[in-house]
Amino acid sequence: MPIYAFQCQQCHDTFDVRASIRERQEGLDPECPHCHAHESQQVITSGVVLHGVGGNGNSSRPAPAAGCGWGAGPGCCG
Repeated sequence: MPIYAFQCQQCHDTFDVRASIRERQEGLDPECPHCHAHESQQVITSGVVLHGVGGNGNSSRPAPAAGCGWGAGPGCCG
């Protein structure tokens, strides 16, 4: 489920809201967890982190075989 960042217009606290894409499309009116106001604005963040096999060394999946990866073709990584 996506996480959206909001900033309260009253106390300027920044907080995250988990909501489905459908909920976001229908409109969110989150309550500030600090001052409980319903006057917030979504803020854009650059915190997207994607981890794949071998991405950070913490994956429980084995490393891909040589020649495998993006664009290597179907069935190459067995």
